[in-house]
Amino acid sequence: MTESVQTVESKPEPISAARLERLRAVEILASVPEQEIHCLGDAREVNFAADDLIVHQGEVAHSFWILLSGEVRLYQTMPDGREMVMGVIPAGTAFGELPLLSNTPYAGSARATEACELLQFDEQQFWNLMTSCPEVRKAILGNMAHRFQKFQSVIVQQEKMASLGTLAAGLMHELNNPGAAAVRAAAQLRQNLLRMHKLTAKFSQAELNHEQKRCMFELQEYALAKQKPLRMNSLEQSDAEEALAEWMENANVEDAWKLAPALVSVGIDSSELECARSEFPGPFFSDALSWLEALVSSMQLVGTIEESIGRVSDLVKAVKSYAYEGKGQKQSVDINESIHATLVILAHKMREKQITIEKDFAASLAPLQSECSGLNQIWTNILDNAIDAVPQGGHIRLHTWEDETPAPAKSANPTRHYLCISIADDGPGIPLESQPHIFDPFYTTKAVGVGTGLGLGIVQRIVEQYGGTVTFSSEPGNTEFRIRLPRERD
Repeated sequence: MTESVQTVESKPEPISAARLERLRAVEILASVPEQEIHCLGDAREVNFAADDLIVHQGEVAHSFWILLSGEVRLYQTMPDGREMVMGVIPAGTAFGELPLLSNTPYAGSARATEACELLQFDEQQFWNLMTSCPEVRKAILGNMAHRFQKFQSVIVQQEKMASLGTLAAGLMHELNNPGAAAVRAAAQLRQNLLRMHKLTAKFSQAELNHEQKRCMFELQEYALAKQKPLRMNSLEQSDAEEALAEWMENANVEDAWKLAPALVSVGIDSSELECARSEFPGPFFSDALSWLEALVSSMQLVGTIEESIGRVSDLVKAVKSYAYEGKGQKQSVDINESIHATLVILAHKMREKQITIEKDFAASLAPLQSECSGLNQIWTNILDNAIDAVPQGGHIRLHTWEDETPAPAKSANPTRHYLCISIADDGPGIPLESQPHIFDPFYTTKAVGVGTGLGLGIVQRIVEQYGGTVTFSSEPGNTEFRIRLPRERD
């Protein structure tokens, strides 16, 4: 829609009684003395229709605005074309002062949501207000601070939602894997039990003699003594399975190639099966090995189910640690556990890229004493960036340690203790021209639609909330972020 701007006043003139009355009704000017209200007399009065664009994102700022009536929506257009609402400005407030004060282009756009009446001040008029009218200046800066605080709250909330999205995606992946594994193992276990039942019924009809029973019992004891499958490299395992399968085929065992892997996994080879071969003639030998394999496989499936349930329990514990860290009264937070919980949540992304995590956690790291929250957002944002940056099969290095520095002269303690965390990756690095801006809100080096540019700005804010610092160094093959947090606040 085209703009429908109507200039009511085109040149400065003494303030009229009607404008004075309207200005006195402006909320941010309520405390300004009447003599200073006259500083606003040379502004242009302009009208905008609903949906008219007042300022455009990226344009150089030339005006300061006071909204007399109507409503204005502030929004930012993201790289992927989405519009992110930054706030709504009601009548009686002002906007446009920040880009004038900082000499920067508009960070977002402003659009009228309904018919609006505004006062427009050009740059010279704005600076005259700021230098010559102290009460007006105080009102403008106070309004700016209030709006910026609300805007920052919106950013923090959006970043929390982004972190929640990452958490939810991680949970879906992480819970799906052990859940699916447990379902598959339970189905296979049911098949094994049915097979063992049929074979047991078959053996009962054959009336096994003492030696046959002894041989089966010894094989069963041998198999059950192996709590977990033997650890063998791929070549050793392949050779052992092939040798046992060939031996069983020569002994006319059915499905020899299917039975071999489970038997080999508990260390059974042809020498352990000689007694069964001599005691069980003809097809009974094949049935005996099938029963033994079903027993071994069933025990391993029970182990798989136990591991899957344990994995779900670990996930629940990690999510509780992630969600409730730093809430409520002053508490002790284990930095190593906090990072570990985040690694659990992001594990699916690391597996997809076959990333190797190298952890060097201080064994006796003191707990962090704090009333602040958001610690896990630090790890989530930095690790998520590192995962996106590293190549397939890349490496991420984590290191925690404690550092001491002399305390300020007035401090009660002679030394100040810091908990230090390093997160490094072997990705391509942050471009040199981007490095001064990576903590700026909405700045991102990721592809369109991938990065919001919120993460590292939030990281810096949370670290500062803890009284700490975050620094980084980057070159191709090595990007490292270092966080220093005071163990206890003074």
